[in-house]
Amino acid sequence: MAGEENVDVDAGPPKTELNVVGMIGLIVFYLIIFCAGVLSHKVLKRKSRKEIQKQQVGSNTEDMMLAGRDINYVVGVFTMTATWVGGGYINGTTESVIKNGLVWTQAPIGYSISLFLGGFLFAEKMRTASFVTMLDPLQVKYGKPLGALFYIPAFSGEILWSASILAALGTSLRVICGIDDTASIIVSAAIAMTYTLFGGLYSVAFTDIIQLVCIFVGLVFSIPWMTHSPHVTVPLRSSNLTMFMDQDQPYSKFFGKLERNDAGVWVDYAIMLIFGGIPWQAYFQRVLSARSVGVAKTLSFCAAFGCFSAAIPSIVIGLITMNTDWPATDYARKLIKEDYKLAVPLTLLYLTPPAVAFIGLGAVSAAVMSSTDSSILGVSTMFTRNVFVNVFYQKASDRVTVWFLRLTVVINTIIAMLIAIFVKTVYGLYLICSDLVFILLFPHLVMVVHCPSRTNKYGMILGFTVALILRVLSGEPVLKYNAIIKYYGYVEPHYDDSDTYVYGYQRFPFRNLIMALNFIITLLVTFVTQQLFKKWPHLLRYDFLDAENGTAPVDPLSPVTPPVAQKSESAQ
Repeated sequence: MAGEENVDVDAGPPKTELNVVGMIGLIVFYLIIFCAGVLSHKVLKRKSRKEIQKQQVGSNTEDMMLAGRDINYVVGVFTMTATWVGGGYINGTTESVIKNGLVWTQAPIGYSISLFLGGFLFAEKMRTASFVTMLDPLQVKYGKPLGALFYIPAFSGEILWSASILAALGTSLRVICGIDDTASIIVSAAIAMTYTLFGGLYSVAFTDIIQLVCIFVGLVFSIPWMTHSPHVTVPLRSSNLTMFMDQDQPYSKFFGKLERNDAGVWVDYAIMLIFGGIPWQAYFQRVLSARSVGVAKTLSFCAAFGCFSAAIPSIVIGLITMNTDWPATDYARKLIKEDYKLAVPLTLLYLTPPAVAFIGLGAVSAAVMSSTDSSILGVSTMFTRNVFVNVFYQKASDRVTVWFLRLTVVINTIIAMLIAIFVKTVYGLYLICSDLVFILLFPHLVMVVHCPSRTNKYGMILGFTVALILRVLSGEPVLKYNAIIKYYGYVEPHYDDSDTYVYGYQRFPFRNLIMALNFIITLLVTFVTQQLFKKWPHLLRYDFLDAENGTAPVDPLSPVTPPVAQKSESAQ
């Protein structure tokens, strides 16, 4: 994490010759996913739904957005886990282990804790209220126009997340199959988009089951073949690693090292991953689609375990990569830093037989599609529900809403594809949007769900604005500008040993400080304005935001599917 660089998606080994067998295997895999996605919504809508549930559902909009709120334990756990275990998660975990060591590989434990806390703190309240998106409670409290402003950081994070994992898939297919990056990105995104258009969350959830099985089986099946390669040192060592034998190794490269000066950076990222991993529509869409409150909480807890377990094969592959004599393989040269993000496809290609490599490739492809479809559907649902319907066209019929949702899915897929193809620092942009979600969205989601009386429009606007300004002034190496506000421990811009300009960066946990200030300013301004209006009622004439006139109702989907009673849940 510390000092992580962003490299071009075209960096690394050149494109290999087109592998016809690999192409055929990939086409078969994509056809299976496509057919399963197209047919699944019909199967799931018929299966295990009692007559009373049919009467409750009825709404096509609810079916598209929330699968009729009929997701059970098994499907829920699979789709929640598969959503988090994407291509970026698998490739990124391996890359982080190689580049910075296990101590800096924070995503597995961070996201696992995030899922657990989401189930503990939000699942019951959100599902009981029968919200449709995570922005609903924000619009209830702050009004529809102001609440819709939170769509901006949410949209940015979800779209760039999709683009980053599509770009990762393009690179992987180029390395293993020799397929052009652009073609693989377009085909993969188009398939995920098509079955999402047919069945909405039904299709996404059902294909997630297949994709998660492919992820676990593909990666776990590949590891024994990697360890049997003559180029891999067995037993695997965590120190004196083959890949770094020409370098000083005063500490274990696998476990990594945490310097005292970098402790603030480590804490900053750790807390951001834990709490910033909660306010994502991809998560809440599954919570809100659960058949009952109990299912909503349980799938969060189980997915936390699944998310952590899915990182183990990636960590092992990172260790295998470190114990590989790469110049002795057909790769014929040492791995450089730009190759680290390609570690998973490279180990599959050069350390396993071709058939095993394509099974592993299926796992990577499945991981990408399982996250892409979830993210695209989530961000499209928010725009349709919280912007189009709630702000601009409140009398939209169910039919209009469904078709607008489908149109939005197409548009957002195209945006993600274009970013993945043309933007070379997609992952870096995703990281920026992730900390904006943490800094700007998380504090207000907590307040409107757990203490809505302690916040109002004045507090929200001031807290949001100050937090955004502070984040911009804190600098960002990815966007290539230095900080104006320099916190304790700031590293000034400088030239490194290769005479390359290095932008300055913060070592202080400034993201957490700004997030906390957002909380404090919102609460303080709200308290002051409430007391002013209470003590001097005549000031209400100047309440131009109508902050003290109660909350604005956000109409639920009609008809609403309430949480199934605990008694009937146990019978299922």
